[in-house]
Amino acid sequence: MASPVQGAVGPAAGQSSAGPDGAPPTRRGTELLLLGFAAVVVSGALMLVEANQEQQLTFRIFWYGLAFLGLFAVAHVAVRRFAPYADPLILPCVALLNGLGLVMIYRIDLAEAEKALRKGNEISNDVPRQILWTTVALVLFLVVLILIKDHRTLTKYSYTFGLVGLVLLALPAFLPNILAPTVNGAKIWLKFGPFSLQPGEFAKILLLIFFSAFLVSKRDLFMAAGRRVLGVDLPRARDLGPILFAWAVSLGVLVFQKDLGTSLLFFGTILVMLYVATERVIWVIVGLSLFVGGAIVAYQLFTHVQQRVANWIDPLETYGDPGGGYQIAQALFGLGTGGVGGTGLGAGRPDLVPLANTDFIAAAIGEELGFIGLAALLMVYTVLALRGMRSALAVRDTFGKLLGGGLSFLLIMQVFVVVGGVTKLIPMTGLTAPFLSYGGSSLLANYVLIALLLRISDAARRPQTGARPRPVPQAPIAEAHTVLVERPT
Repeated sequence: MASPVQGAVGPAAGQSSAGPDGAPPTRRGTELLLLGFAAVVVSGALMLVEANQEQQLTFRIFWYGLAFLGLFAVAHVAVRRFAPYADPLILPCVALLNGLGLVMIYRIDLAEAEKALRKGNEISNDVPRQILWTTVALVLFLVVLILIKDHRTLTKYSYTFGLVGLVLLALPAFLPNILAPTVNGAKIWLKFGPFSLQPGEFAKILLLIFFSAFLVSKRDLFMAAGRRVLGVDLPRARDLGPILFAWAVSLGVLVFQKDLGTSLLFFGTILVMLYVATERVIWVIVGLSLFVGGAIVAYQLFTHVQQRVANWIDPLETYGDPGGGYQIAQALFGLGTGGVGGTGLGAGRPDLVPLANTDFIAAAIGEELGFIGLAALLMVYTVLALRGMRSALAVRDTFGKLLGGGLSFLLIMQVFVVVGGVTKLIPMTGLTAPFLSYGGSSLLANYVLIALLLRISDAARRPQTGARPRPVPQAPIAEAHTVLVERPT
């Protein structure tokens, strides 16, 4: 019969799932199983698309599915090697989103190819390029995981990251059109021959690292209250600098680059981080007041802001105008056609919406998978963000908590802005859905974001490195040597 002491440390104490050395389980097997499930879902979706569009199955879907499986198998091995205690749900959620994005891009490719054949135009396939961008993004993902062994080392370069992020964010506004063309009304791209890059995607992450480190070092300043007005403790005037700076940057992006999405995303994320760092609601009130005031002034002064608002209020009224509501109206028609259950993969007409594979890919998914499919997709995003926030809460250092929470909120805020624009909840912003939409800049930046989240979650779940000293066995009292101690005089 086991003694009470032995029973307290046995399986009944909940240690049956621990490793042989008492460390918590890494759960990499769970991650591999979920990645296999994502591969099955993506492969089945590819077959449904081709069966509905081509009435047959070709070897293209075999190669696409094999490429997807190979890329995320490499990613899984890298996480198993360099971040073994990372959250097991983060990478499978990303794989499922990326895979469904490939499915929808392939489906739109087939529709565009049919149009090109009818008109005698050249056929252009985006899926091979998207797979190439995914490969490059996963290489960057591996580089971040390997080089950043501890997320706390980022604080050493926080001001450098902040400066580089500001330069990247503002660069397109000051370059000539030949290097920074205006695309879909926004001047946010840099063009290098046949390639183009959106530096603001990387600037958001760099500025997030800077603000996380800054708020950790200056947290006490924001906790102090100034004058009390109508029962509310207002911040001191000298402490308003960071939020005024974020407000000025976001309005500058809105005015000079005509990019409402990045402006809203940047300012909203900084505002939430400030609230998380201080737990003072007054910062949210001050920030929202500043943003609303600035947006009203921008609406009065700039025509492109007025056009976005007019398209949002009534897209049918501006349906035929250049830059009018045609795109958002077509997206709403597609969502209405899909209804609750959708038309089925490959059985809709998402190609009737301009930019259906980038800005409006959520409308394409809503048409063919319906409200149920779009809601399920949003649930995957929600699980991804919640697992990131859970890791941020569990990590032991304040910088990791702020950075992990900021990265998770940045991801879910971008989804809200994208889907809110497509469904006419808010004005259309021009942002792309993370991991779903076609494009290299978004994929590269978001995989860097995921690598940082995995690094933070690995630190949160990793057991403490400092091992307890083992007790030195004592000799029995009968065998102990006699020691003479001289009493001091």
